[in-house]
Amino acid sequence: MEFARRRFVSAALALGATMTVAGPLAAQTAGRDFTVLNPAQPTDDAAKIEVVEFFSYGCPHCADFNPLLTLWAAKLPADVVLRKVPVSFGRAAWGNAAKLFYALEVTGDLKRLEADVFKAIHQDRTNLFDEKTIVGWVSARGVDSKKFTDAFGSFGVQSKLRRGDQMAHAFKIEGVPALAVDGKFLIATLGFDQQLAVADKLIARVRSEKSGKK
Repeated sequence: MEFARRRFVSAALALGATMTVAGPLAAQTAGRDFTVLNPAQPTDDAAKIEVVEFFSYGCPHCADFNPLLTLWAAKLPADVVLRKVPVSFGRAAWGNAAKLFYALEVTGDLKRLEADVFKAIHQDRTNLFDEKTIVGWVSARGVDSKKFTDAFGSFGVQSKLRRGDQMAHAFKIEGVPALAVDGKFLIATLGFDQQLAVADKLIARVRSEKSGKK
């Protein structure tokens, strides 16, 4: 399934304006490496610096990014949390893929199987966008099929799917994978390593700002 990676055009860039950020972001430029979200979006835990990845299992770029993101997330300091938000962009198939994510969260199998989901879709060409195929696939990998099926069709999972799409709209997400930092900054379309480097610098900026408020 082909899907073009996102392209962001900030208001500042449209006006021909740039803003160089001092301190820990000396090499980063607003409007080029990231955009400032206006208004800023709420995070789940104000005590943590929240990094959100908007993604879909159906996105080949997300599949390529996932191993790098997983390694990066494993080294995050205690004051930073990675939150993954699957989005559908109104596509029924991607909606089912998002429900697969949330249902695996409920059964406790997400961490164990997430890399396998990407592999099944993008290497093995398994149709994990069809509910029957999804249930058969997870059951073959030791997931409690009744618990999974109940979760997949539950109001709670459907609500999370709807909330994820609402978040994508609020964050002005045009494509995936997309990274946002602490509800304030949206990282531009860059190479994967560059995106993570910008994320590190934005995390440092947010940490400095939080410390200054104490």
